[in-house]
Amino acid sequence: MEVKLWNDKREREMYDSLADLYAIIKATEKLERAYVRDVVSSSDYETECLKLLAQFKTLSASLRSSVPSIDRFAETYRLDCPAALNRLLVSSVPATLEHRLASSSGGGGGGAAAAVAECVQHYITAMDSLKLNMVAVDQVHPLLADLSGSLAKVAAAGVVPEGLEGRAKVKEWIARLAKMGAADELTEQQSRQLHFDLESSYNAFMAALPNAGA
Repeated sequence: MEVKLWNDKREREMYDSLADLYAIIKATEKLERAYVRDVVSSSDYETECLKLLAQFKTLSASLRSSVPSIDRFAETYRLDCPAALNRLLVSSVPATLEHRLASSSGGGGGGAAAAVAECVQHYITAMDSLKLNMVAVDQVHPLLADLSGSLAKVAAAGVVPEGLEGRAKVKEWIARLAKMGAADELTEQQSRQLHFDLESSYNAFMAALPNAGA
């Protein structure tokens, strides 16, 4: 007898999101163990960890009403992933980046690490949204505004240069969107260009972090 897990499209999407959350936690645990065992390089670890952290933050925020406690979620679905939960819920940045920021600030890198993690999340959320064809002005503008504000915090903290390559591009796009109507949509060409500019800005941001790639 076939058992249906959902009754409508909304329920199906919720179960798909729960499955994604489960997969992200499991993948993070495997990545943490691989890094500790020196199976993966520091640069590859950092790149993948940043992606998982951003995906986790975006997904957990959208599931807040269904999953108010990630710890309880892990317990319910028997997820024995202590390293992942520490990385996702406590640290919020890759171990490599956490150590570099702490060293560059004389051991007080907690605030800088959180600011960098927030910035990375905004970058990846904005780029993923464009890939999902969320191109209306009232969808794109808030994402870029959050990113710009986060970049300003990181620059003010001295983690990256004030004149960081890419910051100006983000501001230019915000100004351009401000002249459009809320319901207006970016053309395919504009969407591709914005994604390219965001990706270039993200790469410049990562390269500007203390001892990037060390």
